[in-house]
Amino acid sequence: MVKETKYYDLLEVPPEASESDLKKAYRKKALRLHPDKGGDPELFKEVTHAYEVLSDPQKRQIYDQRGEAGLSESGGMGGMDPQDLFSQLFGGGGFFGGGGRSSGPRKTKDLVHRVSVTLEDLYKGKVSKLALTRNVICTKCNGKGGKEGAVKTCTTCNGRGIRIVVRAMGPMIQQIQQPCDDCQGTGEVINAKDRCKHCNGKKVVSEKKMLEVHIDKGMKSGQTINFRGESDQAPGVEPGDVIIVVEEKPHDRFERKGNDLETEIEIDLLTALAGGQFTIRHLDERALVVTIHPGEVIKSGDIKKIRGQGMPSLRHHEPGDMIVKFVVKFPESMPVESIPLLERALPPRKPVEKYAKNIVLEEVDLDEPDHDQRSRAEGDEPMDEDEGEPRVQVREPMSGGSMWPC
Repeated sequence: MVKETKYYDLLEVPPEASESDLKKAYRKKALRLHPDKGGDPELFKEVTHAYEVLSDPQKRQIYDQRGEAGLSESGGMGGMDPQDLFSQLFGGGGFFGGGGRSSGPRKTKDLVHRVSVTLEDLYKGKVSKLALTRNVICTKCNGKGGKEGAVKTCTTCNGRGIRIVVRAMGPMIQQIQQPCDDCQGTGEVINAKDRCKHCNGKKVVSEKKMLEVHIDKGMKSGQTINFRGESDQAPGVEPGDVIIVVEEKPHDRFERKGNDLETEIEIDLLTALAGGQFTIRHLDERALVVTIHPGEVIKSGDIKKIRGQGMPSLRHHEPGDMIVKFVVKFPESMPVESIPLLERALPPRKPVEKYAKNIVLEEVDLDEPDHDQRSRAEGDEPMDEDEGEPRVQVREPMSGGSMWPC
């Protein structure tokens, strides 16, 4: 039995998963979580690290036997950059053609923003403005942080920006990697008197940026819009991208299915039987007048379509269809004097079923069910009054007439 299952849980595989199962699971999750596709960068790192450990037989054995603590003791907690591992496993530029860090210049972290838009916005298209704050290289010191020659390599971490802390946990020794306190993880130090007064030695300053986000007709929830090079700037590296993830808000009248729009329409019984008209408010400045022709009978649950009134496709703006599901509303009551008219207009009643002579026929009336009965009939099982309470069994009275709870 394995000591911990966190890494297996991250990849959504059982502890007995084969090497092929691990690779297949990692490919599936990495494709969904990759930052280039608007995924969570931190979760992408965790999943990649989990795969790096479990795909190495020696590290996997240590993890299975002693968990993450065992990896720390054996020095197995470190690892290569997630982007580099991703590129090595699945080829050069990875899934998205962006290239791993080993095949190009280093970049700052991408900034991911989620924009909620209405179905109307996706139908008509829209331009939104997005205000963001990013770091840009200080123009006063040109990203040096201070005077010429003022920047020194941190002697505590030897310029690595990290240091190893050793902690004793009972009989075990644990090594923890954490940012260097003296240089705040930068690997460099600058004397306070020599620091740039504009950026205070940080080499970058905050700047507000306004982006115009074009929501094209036919875009779908989950699609991304990339602004290349608009992420944070830092000396010696290229700026990353700002990635806008489109999220569709729920709509009160329509549900999108691909390029089709689905809606539910309630009509009265007369319209359902004898024809008539009803309207559908569309997603733009139009209302569709729909005709049910006399002689066409509409039943509750019937589904029809209106050609060319769905969502536009993203590339060519060719529209899908509008799918209409009908609900027929019956009147609450019917005047008795109208019944002969209905009997002449509607097909005859279904005759009462005949039974053998040994079957006794008993006439009964319909009543309204109570609340619990209706709930059960509709599939919402109510809780019994004594549900969840302990049941007490009572034994037979003893000779003295006492009752003893069991």
